[in-house]
Amino acid sequence: MRFSTRGQVDPFIVMDVMEAARAAEAAGRRIIHMEVGQPSTPAPAAARKALAAALDENPLGYTVALGLPDLRAGIAALYARWYGVDLDPGRVIVTAGSSGAFLLAFSALFDAGDRVALGEPGYPSYRQILRAMSVTPVGMPTSAENRYQPVPADIPENVQGLIVASPGNPSGTMLGKPELSALMQAASARDIAFVSDEIYHGLDYEGRAISALEVSDEAYVINSFSKYFSMTGWRVGWMVVPEDHVRTVERLAQNMFICPPHASQVAALAALGAIDELEANRAVYAANRRLMLEGLPKAGFTEIAPPDGAFYIYADVSDLTGDSRAFAAEILDKAGVAVTPGLDFDPARGHRTLRFSYAQGTAEIEEGLARLTAFMAAR
Repeated sequence: MRFSTRGQVDPFIVMDVMEAARAAEAAGRRIIHMEVGQPSTPAPAAARKALAAALDENPLGYTVALGLPDLRAGIAALYARWYGVDLDPGRVIVTAGSSGAFLLAFSALFDAGDRVALGEPGYPSYRQILRAMSVTPVGMPTSAENRYQPVPADIPENVQGLIVASPGNPSGTMLGKPELSALMQAASARDIAFVSDEIYHGLDYEGRAISALEVSDEAYVINSFSKYFSMTGWRVGWMVVPEDHVRTVERLAQNMFICPPHASQVAALAALGAIDELEANRAVYAANRRLMLEGLPKAGFTEIAPPDGAFYIYADVSDLTGDSRAFAAEILDKAGVAVTPGLDFDPARGHRTLRFSYAQGTAEIEEGLARLTAFMAAR
């Protein structure tokens, strides 16, 4: 049977690393996981309790396409709490994870043949989702000097969209309000649709992450319960869109997804109130970040952009290898530590970079750093 050309997207290399790590564990080895961007903590206790109660009281059938009204209101209240933004819950759209939000956003904003700019290094699925929709991703090579974040001069000519992530994946670096404002103003002046990926908000350590909604309402803002709220497998996210875009996105959501998962929405609503538990999780990541910033340079990984948020460190390893995929395989084989080669995030330059995740427990991070130190000393 035939294939579509737009269905021929690149693999997500980190998933291959995870499979190799799983195979090593199945063979009896203990692997330290620094490859995966997934919290080691479960969904908040309040979320699990709320869902357990709902299972006995509610058939959990379809919800309206835009999501449970109470959850949309709760998300709007989060913007008041975190950013001081007065947000109309009617502009909040609950989605099947941030991936569902990207599908809806790209469908609402771009036509086949359009060109969309995105920073490199950056989250690889942006490129692949765009390609699968017959939209052309246009990489913007960012620099270590700019902490792997784009600046207005990086925006290519003849693009219809711009995707910006702060904190970024894989870098963990953030844009300040002046830098974010400059990018949004440059996009607006050229009638470029602005998409702000804020999935790692809440996971910041020295300064608060800035939402695009603090600058302008003329943006699509995407977030998720996966990272800060420790709900990766629950597949529930959200986006905020301009008021005059809501009905367009609603029609798309009705036809693409019918609705987000009802059970996950019930849990997400309760998770919004689990502040103490979530902040305790963030304190663990903050401690892990300190360990990584101290331990990685001592091990020999010295070229890094210190991360402001998320739970990643991106390292230039060009002094150690010209093949990050082979180097990651060697680290897994000899050190028992799974790390991600930069090729996922930067197809042109990723052969000389690695991403280290510190989303696991602190004891795991300590052991992983000890293993990396011993591996590098023996190499």
